[in-house]
Amino acid sequence: MPKYVIEREVPGAGKLSPAELQSISQTSCGVLRKLGPEIQWVHSYVTGDKIYCIYNAPNEELVREHAKQGGFPANSVARVTSIIDPTTSEA
Repeated sequence: MPKYVIEREVPGAGKLSPAELQSISQTSCGVLRKLGPEIQWVHSYVTGDKIYCIYNAPNEELVREHAKQGGFPANSVARVTSIIDPTTSEA
């Protein structure tokens, strides 16, 4: 299944409390349950003013529908074409 990186501009994201992050997570999971098993949230990285989310989904439209239903920004949605890591350098 295709993998996507979603960039969400959330001013002050890095200062959100654990309770606020839990609430956001609960909202996201509720929308995912409604949308069905085709879309999966892998994990997210919280930075100063952005949240970068990794999702598995059949298409970008479903990723954007999740954002719409959850009330989350989806400023950028990019399909991952390859994944590299330190082992990529090995022959």
